[in-house]
Amino acid sequence: MTAEDIDIEGVGAAVRVRTEGDVEEESLAYLREKVGAVLGRPGLPPISGEVHLTRAAHHVEFPWAAVAEIQMGADLVVVHAREASARELADRLHDRLRGRMERARRRRNTAHRTAAPPPWRGGPQQ
Repeated sequence: MTAEDIDIEGVGAAVRVRTEGDVEEESLAYLREKVGAVLGRPGLPPISGEVHLTRAAHHVEFPWAAVAEIQMGADLVVVHAREASARELADRLHDRLRGRMERARRRRNTAHRTAAPPPWRGGPQQ
């Protein structure tokens, strides 16, 4: 098995894509496009990390696997996916990565929190 490093550089994002196994250029380009769409969204903190794409050499039900480890500001977002085809894998990775990054971004955003604690924690009674 060989590994190939390919960089995705977008708006404030530098992510390395590593491949193992027999990965076609078309599959790799589609994965890079899908991951780049998630990481290139405006309003995200500086992003770096790695996506590891693997195609199993033997016959299994889900030969395609991916692991994404993305450092988004102070948060580490880790996503795993396994699928039967490269396109399905890229789509699933895109959806999971977008969801986890959005959750991490909302968790850091304090604008939606109230200044006072809730009533059961000694806050104002209504």
